[in-house]
Amino acid sequence: MTQTQRPSGDQGMGEQGSGEQDAGELGGVWDVVVVGAGPAGASAAYEAASSTDGNGRSPRVLLLDKAAPPRYKTCGGGIIGPSRDALPPGFVLPLKDRVHAITFALDGRYQRTRRSKRMLFGLVNRDEFDQRLVQCAEKAGAVLATGVTVTGVRQNDDASVVLTLQDGRAVRALAVVGADGSAGRIGAHVGVSFDQVDLGLEAEIPVPPEVAAVWRGRVLLDWGGAVPGSYGWVFPKGDSLTVGVIAARGQGAETRAYLKEFIARLGLSGFTPSIESGHLTRCRSEGSPLAKGRILVAGDAAGLLEPWTREGISYALRSGRLAGQWAAKLAAAPDAVDVRRQALNYAFAIKADLGEEMRIGRKLMTAFESRPRAFHFAALGLRPAWRAFARVTQGHTTFAGLARSHGLGRPTIDLLTRS
Repeated sequence: MTQTQRPSGDQGMGEQGSGEQDAGELGGVWDVVVVGAGPAGASAAYEAASSTDGNGRSPRVLLLDKAAPPRYKTCGGGIIGPSRDALPPGFVLPLKDRVHAITFALDGRYQRTRRSKRMLFGLVNRDEFDQRLVQCAEKAGAVLATGVTVTGVRQNDDASVVLTLQDGRAVRALAVVGADGSAGRIGAHVGVSFDQVDLGLEAEIPVPPEVAAVWRGRVLLDWGGAVPGSYGWVFPKGDSLTVGVIAARGQGAETRAYLKEFIARLGLSGFTPSIESGHLTRCRSEGSPLAKGRILVAGDAAGLLEPWTREGISYALRSGRLAGQWAAKLAAAPDAVDVRRQALNYAFAIKADLGEEMRIGRKLMTAFESRPRAFHFAALGLRPAWRAFARVTQGHTTFAGLARSHGLGRPTIDLLTRS
């Protein structure tokens, strides 16, 4: 376990303790405990630790995780504009490549490459990226404890939360942020439900310099395969390529065959992957809860990700920052009425922004599943469609912003999703 600081007192917000001790001693009442140190959890811990009350005091924040960073995460590692804009001030992205071109294909056919003079998005390895986010949270004052698994959650009449750890210890908090993944303990306690579950499979493939040069600055998105709603991708990361596919859960054999065929089609089957992995992505049901008492959920734990592309990093960063802000307010709430008010405010903030984006993403996913060929040619043949896609990836707007606008974005989305 890492070293931690002892909380300076048993109640209320206060100054960070100055003495360091072993992470095995997690006694006292923490203002905010964040479970899970991925992008959502690290962002929540950073935001909560950076906040102050009316007297200029910061909450005591504890960040828990099962494993110490850095650790591998199955993820393409695309950092689009909304992700970049949600990073802590001064954060330096550990970019492996800068994407200026995207090749679109329909199951290997009808390829077309679109290019942009401005960078569309950046590519990172998640182990480096996540570790830097955790370091930002620690610099802001959050205390990191790893090798810690939460096995139980109990709320005490809206007064505090008790987290039971696998080794039998208990951690008490005035507010908790669950960022422990879509299969985590905190989301289950809150009652998060999902209406879309997908299986992503990925291979990290080291390649020689001449192959890496072919892909430098360009990604491939290949959709419309045998599995409805699926697509494959190639993301260059310097001397390796991240190659993956994603499809609806329940078709594991078909998805594995899809990845094998996709790699062979790309001419990459002669290279031995350094890592092969898989994971499930889960999108929340529209009415699924985001809070319960003094507990908030963010990122994957809340089922927050874009339903069409399954992009989740920007959702994790944005929801994490919001969760950190409201967790600090929950910790300072004087009574049960204010606890409920702050939890509702958090849920409203998520639904007004990310919830609206997910609604548009569901429409895009429905059109993509039912008519991939028409979707492909509309997306490539219409300049407004490409322009809208580029503006979203660069961070000028979001799908929700396009839907609210009266310019090119709204008619384009309407055309792509028209039934």
